[in-house]
Amino acid sequence: MKNLPAAPGVYRFRDAGGRVLYVGRATHLRSRVASYWGDLRDRRHLRRMVPQVARVEAVACDSVHEAAWLERNLLERSKPRWNRIRGGMEAPFCIRMSPSKIELVHWRPGVVADFGPYLGGTQARLAVSGLERVLPLRYTGDRLDGGLRDLARLRGVRPEDRDAISARLTAVLRREVAALSHVRDELARWRDRASANTAFELAGRIQQEIEAVEWIVAEQKVTMLTPGSDAEIYGYADGVLVKFQVRAGRLDRWEQRACAPAAAKRFLARTPPEWSEFAARNAELARSLN
Repeated sequence: MKNLPAAPGVYRFRDAGGRVLYVGRATHLRSRVASYWGDLRDRRHLRRMVPQVARVEAVACDSVHEAAWLERNLLERSKPRWNRIRGGMEAPFCIRMSPSKIELVHWRPGVVADFGPYLGGTQARLAVSGLERVLPLRYTGDRLDGGLRDLARLRGVRPEDRDAISARLTAVLRREVAALSHVRDELARWRDRASANTAFELAGRIQQEIEAVEWIVAEQKVTMLTPGSDAEIYGYADGVLVKFQVRAGRLDRWEQRACAPAAAKRFLARTPPEWSEFAARNAELARSLN
């Protein structure tokens, strides 16, 4: 367990015959995997599985969101015996921008959207709510009804602000540092003001929006909407070769095996530069767990 990082990621259990027993994800790999050797009194199916575990493998991800997508992709491709659900519980969504609003749309292959995909409808809706709280694009419409027109006036938002607000939203969703900092600071100011006015329910809601915005802007590269983005990704460390396969923009295959240094060189040459750090990091992790 000590060789697992204190980082988000995906883990895999194998039995003595090399068969995959279970695939899961974690916010903190070391503590999550260690928990299987703790008190499993209320998890009968895991009590039967754990004695069969002969080896642990793991992939360290750059965010919890990325780990969630990787787990989903792997389980959609193949469901091990002890996993109960193929794929995942969270529904995938994208964000689409029009001249006067941002909206969520269900993601499926072929959907055209501006940003995403994101896992989890609750998180995605809260993120959109938080973004609209700071950057109220819907108040810039030319034909607002009475209520929205009054709210726009109170917020000091006019139709001529539309392009500027739209550009700021785009910058946030593209993870531009200054735009993200502005949204974080403004949401924190709204939360603290609500708390100071004893509007604790509102303050709690805004805190959820802050966390949801962080979820959708976290680095996440294992599921993209780029058509034709296929790749083979290799990492190597001290006799262990790790391979990841991307098909149609989704990393959905993960393998690792022993390999001689000379043979590994020709594989490493195939790895796209943008994946090099991810591959090298996870090859080192595979070696440490081997």
